[in-house]
Amino acid sequence: MPVRDVPVRDAPVWDMPVRLIHWALVFSIATAWFTSGQTGVAHEYIGYGAGLLVLARLVWSGVGNRYARFGQFLKPLPATLDYVRLVMRAKAPRYIGHNPLGGWMVVALLSCVALLVLTGWAMGTDLLWGYAWPVRVHITIAWIMVGLIVLHVAGVLFTSWQHHENLAKAMLIGEKPVAGPGDVD
Repeated sequence: MPVRDVPVRDAPVWDMPVRLIHWALVFSIATAWFTSGQTGVAHEYIGYGAGLLVLARLVWSGVGNRYARFGQFLKPLPATLDYVRLVMRAKAPRYIGHNPLGGWMVVALLSCVALLVLTGWAMGTDLLWGYAWPVRVHITIAWIMVGLIVLHVAGVLFTSWQHHENLAKAMLIGEKPVAGPGDVD
């Protein structure tokens, strides 16, 4: 009896809470950016919502699946630099979860959102109300965030191209092709 080719199922990677938090942060950051020059409380509430999303992501990093856990994707600096060298030589392995640069990008982006929430809140306190420097700090962090978002999207596009997989689709559906030879699980 001939052996049939059995279709390979994709592996579950990013669970629903990770995906919901990710896309809710995308929406809230974009909305906060577009409401930043308007009067009213919309920008404030969006910012506080983003802060709650960061807290939810931190909690989920302790209770979510293995790919949700920071310990799974945060690599030490020497390992991350080794990965950068492999990327530059077009020899970087495919990671099922976040690669080392992607892992540190998660930390950088979540940290920026947290700092934006903190500085936004601080500007409204009696202690700092009316001072210009907290506003400048808040705006500077917002522009750093824009730069990080550009790098993040570029990294997703480059890695998708390099490994012939659609990472944006994976963040939508939560699955990626199973690990093959040379892939890092």
